[in-house]
Amino acid sequence: MRLSKRKLFWLTIFAVAIAYLEATVVVYLRQIYYPDNLQVIFPPKMFSTFNLVVELIREATTIIIMLSVAFLTERKNRTRIFAAFIFQFGVWDIFYYIWLKATIGWPVSWIEWDILFLIPWAWLGPWICPALISILFISWSSIVLMSDKEYVLSKLSLWFFIFGSILGLISFLQPAIPFIINNRVEDFQYYIPRNFWWWLFIPGYLLMVAGFAKSIFNKQPD
Repeated sequence: MRLSKRKLFWLTIFAVAIAYLEATVVVYLRQIYYPDNLQVIFPPKMFSTFNLVVELIREATTIIIMLSVAFLTERKNRTRIFAAFIFQFGVWDIFYYIWLKATIGWPVSWIEWDILFLIPWAWLGPWICPALISILFISWSSIVLMSDKEYVLSKLSLWFFIFGSILGLISFLQPAIPFIINNRVEDFQYYIPRNFWWWLFIPGYLLMVAGFAKSIFNKQPD
């Protein structure tokens, strides 16, 4: 059964609100670590051990909160639970950048690099990449949640999505890999973004699109 418009509305409001909380934390961190210019984060400043641990837990907690809301929204159908989660994730991520733009005027360009996530280590890449993934998440999950049809992620659809996600993840994680495998983590503070692995991210993104598209066309009958 489709998700009511009322539930979808409040799910959206929740994601927009938690995005503002996320953006606020980042604004405070930039005021602490980048007081001279809140719009420039490269080369990155190294967190203290305490702040790093707190930030890692905060990031994990944000995901746990959205998962909890997804399970409260859709309690039985696993595909709809997943859709409720990534709908929130997509709205949250896009509005995170909207709030940053509204508060500190960042990002200033479409392909500006960001520190996207810190678990298990720094994810790096142009902010537009996770924003594109979020648009895909919102598009697919909206179809699933607002339909009376029962959409199913088949094994093939799931493998497309997983493999595409892995390629995208590698493209985000690879800039920091040399610092880790060569035990030069302290040198990360001198890192300046150069060439993003678009050649890997784009095929990964298209595989994710294919996986979601296949699930839409392979819906179960009424």
